[in-house]
Amino acid sequence: MLDAHTIATVKSTLPAIAAVGPGLTAHFYDRMLTQHPALKNVFNMNNQRNGDQREALFNAICAYGASLDNLAALLPAVEKIAQKHASLAITPDQYAIVGENLLATIKELLNPGDEVLAAWGRAYDVLADVFIQREEAIYQESEQQEGGWRGTRAFRISAIEEQSAVIKSFTLTPVDGGKVAAFKPGQYITVHLRPAGSVFQQNRQYSLTHTPDGKTYRIAVKYEPPGVVSGWLHRHAKVGDVLALTAPHGDIFMDVTSEIPVALISAGVGVTPTLAMLHALAEQAHAAPVTWLHAAENGAQHAFAAEVAETGALLRDFCKRVWYRMPDAADAGRFDAEGVMDLASLSERLRDARTQFWLCGPVGFMQCVAGQLREAGVNASRIHYEVFGPHKGL
Repeated sequence: MLDAHTIATVKSTLPAIAAVGPGLTAHFYDRMLTQHPALKNVFNMNNQRNGDQREALFNAICAYGASLDNLAALLPAVEKIAQKHASLAITPDQYAIVGENLLATIKELLNPGDEVLAAWGRAYDVLADVFIQREEAIYQESEQQEGGWRGTRAFRISAIEEQSAVIKSFTLTPVDGGKVAAFKPGQYITVHLRPAGSVFQQNRQYSLTHTPDGKTYRIAVKYEPPGVVSGWLHRHAKVGDVLALTAPHGDIFMDVTSEIPVALISAGVGVTPTLAMLHALAEQAHAAPVTWLHAAENGAQHAFAAEVAETGALLRDFCKRVWYRMPDAADAGRFDAEGVMDLASLSERLRDARTQFWLCGPVGFMQCVAGQLREAGVNASRIHYEVFGPHKGL
């Protein structure tokens, strides 16, 4: 535990850190990745270039500093980050590198003096220990369950299917012929890949799109030019190719009893985790209402439409609504409304105060939907969402 003086010292520096803004974490990442280029095998450099990772880390540093006297408030954020770290096979020694460069960054940009740096060092050591212990527990949970493993494991692409003009699904089977670990609907696996021409390994998380069968995993990938991994999977991957995967991880998943109404709300490739949830509800013969709401650009980009209809038909009380933002002439009869998703027409169906909502899609889409739900009186505790990439608040 941190003493009161350390906590007060760290908190006294927060205004200065806030004044620097994400420039602090930009300096940190530039410094660390220059001195330790091997870490580029871990970090998604796309998120470095667009600033998302730097903003996420800056927000996390500020939140941690402000919560040193109430670390329990950080547990949900710790779990989210620890799950992501475990999917990347982060090791304890890497925390020492991060700590060294964080303190050096604070010194170089703020020069707050040795006492402040020592306080931040103690605070960082406490946080690093929390993550190291939680991640070790996750690694052990992964490898000890039936079909589980630690680190990466070789999987062969056993099927590739075109689900829309921009999304393909990939079925993955372990090369060793063994069983694969179970997972919860909404969780993801991580592909560790070094495509030809890439200097560094690329790691990407992809949601699992079905329910556990003990034999295979299925993911769906949208090609996002100039995405290195999605581009390789769409343009070069073929049946028989071998990929390295870490076990399923993720803190956003569905776990509800049969009497709880569920609304699954997605846009674009955000359909992937909600599709797994829909399959799970159907397998469990979920008795309460299930509402499926999806937005797509048009029919050509609408993935898994037939699978959703077939799976929903297995449920006792299933309602499906689809929005196309810019439908083509050939899309007649395939969607329910044109434009952006508007929940007003479904207010009666979504009124039950027990309803749990799961959202996935572009951040702007989820912000729009979450705003509509809040205006309708839905408490934030009933809104669950997954961001593809560094976490952002809605």
